[in-house]
Amino acid sequence: MARPTRSQRRARREAREQSLQRAANGAATPAAPPPPVAVAPAARVDRPRRGTFLHESWSELRKVEWPGQTQVVQGMVVVLIAMIVVGLYLYVCDSIFNKLVQHVILK
Repeated sequence: MARPTRSQRRARREAREQSLQRAANGAATPAAPPPPVAVAPAARVDRPRRGTFLHESWSELRKVEWPGQTQVVQGMVVVLIAMIVVGLYLYVCDSIFNKLVQHVILK
């Protein structure tokens, strides 16, 4: 189902406000539905060619600011340090739980 247009949303909102006002005034008659709003036919969308997609992708890749060698090395060092810290944490936790299981649960 197509998304309603701005005029359709406005008409629906005005009809809702009018019905709320009638209800507040004590009118027992139901509100008439809003008049139908003409919807423009959807524009035909042609599929782009593959060559166009590749050309646009290549032009976007030329706009990218690629990192320099120092930024790549700094990022790699940060990742390696994080891996070592997480690995040591998991090793310590595994050792503690291994001893706990061996001596408390399996004993």
